[in-house]
Amino acid sequence: MTLSVDIHHKLGMFSLDAAFTADGGVTALFGRSGSGKTSIIRIIAGLTRPDRGRVVFDGTVLADIAKGILVPGHRRRFGYVFQDARLFPHMTVSQNLDYGHWFAPKPERSKNRDPIVEMLDIGNLLHRRPGALSGGEKQRVAIGRALLSAPRMLLMDEPLASLDEARKAEILPYLERLRDETKIPIIYVSHSIAEVARLASRVVVMRDGKIEATGLAIEVLSQPSGTQTFDRREAGVLLEGKVESASELHRLSVVALKAARMSVPGITHAIGKKVRVHIPARDVMLATIEPAGLSALNILQGHISWIGDATDGMMEVQIDCGGDAILSRITQLSCERLALEVGKSVYAIIKTVALEP
Repeated sequence: MTLSVDIHHKLGMFSLDAAFTADGGVTALFGRSGSGKTSIIRIIAGLTRPDRGRVVFDGTVLADIAKGILVPGHRRRFGYVFQDARLFPHMTVSQNLDYGHWFAPKPERSKNRDPIVEMLDIGNLLHRRPGALSGGEKQRVAIGRALLSAPRMLLMDEPLASLDEARKAEILPYLERLRDETKIPIIYVSHSIAEVARLASRVVVMRDGKIEATGLAIEVLSQPSGTQTFDRREAGVLLEGKVESASELHRLSVVALKAARMSVPGITHAIGKKVRVHIPARDVMLATIEPAGLSALNILQGHISWIGDATDGMMEVQIDCGGDAILSRITQLSCERLALEVGKSVYAIIKTVALEP
C-alpha cells in the first residue's frame, strides 16, 4: 500500500510544504519540535484540511483541494495513536479496546481480539482502569484500541515522547512486534534519532515546514551530509549485519557486518537474524596507531574517506572499514594533532553500540 502526500498549508506565520511517498513498513517523520511533523500527520488523518494539495492512499484520493475532494477522517480507516494515550478513564481496559472495535467494518468486528492482546501483553490489564496503569501500559492499550479498529494504516504521533527512558525501553519491543507481525503501514512521528534508527524503514527529515531529506533509514541516517539536517550531536551511522554468535556468559552478541565483526551488548536475537547496528559518532574515538590496553571491545581499522568542515570546534570524520562506513565526531584540535586527511589509515575505537532488530 502506498501513501502519497503533496500538500501546502499555512498556520499563522508558519508555512508547510511537503511532498513524499510511503510504501509499507515504518516511515518516520523526523525533525525538531515545530518542524511540521504533527501538522502533516493531522492532514493525513483528515483532522486538518490543507490549503491546497492532494493525499492519496492505495489509489484512493483522500484529499484533492483543487477538485473539492476531502474524505472525512472517520471514513479513511486510519488508526491514530497520540502522545498521551487518551483512554476513557471511566472504562476498563477491556471496554476501551471494545470501543476501538466498533470503528472496524462489520466483517472485521467478529475477529478475535486475543492475538492483539497477546502481542501487546495486556491480558493481565483487561479489568483495570487507566488510572491504575503505568505510562507504558496506557500506550500499549492505546495501540491495541487503534489496531482493533482494523486500520489500513497506523498514524503514531510521538507515542513515546511523554514516557521516561525506562518506559520507552519497555514499549519499544512491542512497537517492533507491531511492525513485524501486523504488516500494517505506519507513519511514525518522532524527534528521537534512537527511535527512528530502531523502528523506521524509511525516513522523511523535516525542518521549518520543508522536507530536507527522504530515503531509506540506513542511508539517510548514515550520510555525513545528513548531519546538517539534524542536531550534529546526534550524528552517527546505521549498519546492517547478521548475528553470528552469542555468549551467554558475557551477555554479548557478535554481529557480522560487510567486513568487520562487532561485539554488542545483549543476546536477545537468534543466530542468523538480520539486525541493524546504531553507532553514534560522538562515541567513536580515532587513533593513528593500533591501540592497546583499552576496555573498548570494538576497534576497527580503516582509512579516512571524508572530513567535514569544523563547526564550533568540532568535526565529523568518516572512516571506511572494508565497506562499513563509521562516522566519528572529534574536536578540531584532535584532527589537527593527528594530522588527519582523506586516505590516511586510522583505527576507529567504538565506545557504545546499540543493537537494533
